Amino acid sequence: MDTPTKNHIGRKISRIRELRDMKQEALAAALGISQQAVSNIENSATVEDSKLEEIAKALGVTAEGIKQFSEEAVFNIISNTYHNTSSDTSTLIASSLNYQPTFNTVEKIVELYERLLQAEKDKVAYLEKLVNK
Repeated sequence: MDTPTKNHIGRKISRIRELRDMKQEALAAALGISQQAVSNIENSATVEDSKLEEIAKALGVTAEGIKQFSEEAVFNIISNTYHNTSSDTSTLIASSLNYQPTFNTVEKIVELYERLLQAEKDKVAYLEKLVNK
């Protein structure tokens, strides 16, 4: 089910900005543009790659992260990562205090580090190949 909304870069930027608890004015200040310009960007289905890179940096994410953003994925990650061990579900605060990760965080950090290290090795190999041509 590929709807126009899913590929609407402006809406993705808006949603990521909201999830980062950032107002349009703050993003505008970070980008050196007006709040109205941010509003226009968020209403645009597409954004130039160079502008997307600037926006991504201001939001603390990657341009690819914006392009691939899926709200469903965010909620799936949250629901699959944490489980509520509290027997008290009367309030969100009471039940949220007992959320525990269902994975070994150290293993995940090592896994991420290894992936990042391999990506850097791949980049070096690629650049060496370019230089040696």
